[in-house]
Amino acid sequence: MNKYELAVVVSAKIEDDERAAVIDRCKALIERFGGVITEVDDWGKKRLAYEIQHMKEAFYYFIRFDAESTAPAEIESRVRIMDNVIRYLCVRQDEK
Repeated sequence: MNKYELAVVVSAKIEDDERAAVIDRCKALIERFGGVITEVDDWGKKRLAYEIQHMKEAFYYFIRFDAESTAPAEIESRVRIMDNVIRYLCVRQDEK
């Protein structure tokens, strides 16, 4: 099992319950592909470095999980088409 971190940038134009549903779907995807979530870090609303889809702010979430090496590709392919997710990135955490 490898350690991964999924960074998700969610639209600021949606309501709190919709935003929570987006993150719940991301967590469900991780668990569906055999991942074990270790931590969910909510950074809240932050200013974007540049405007994306006419938005200057968005909500940032970082989900850390353990999974097999095939899981991130499957997770990314599904997060890519999710509504209200404007950016995402899944990276492997190196052992220290």
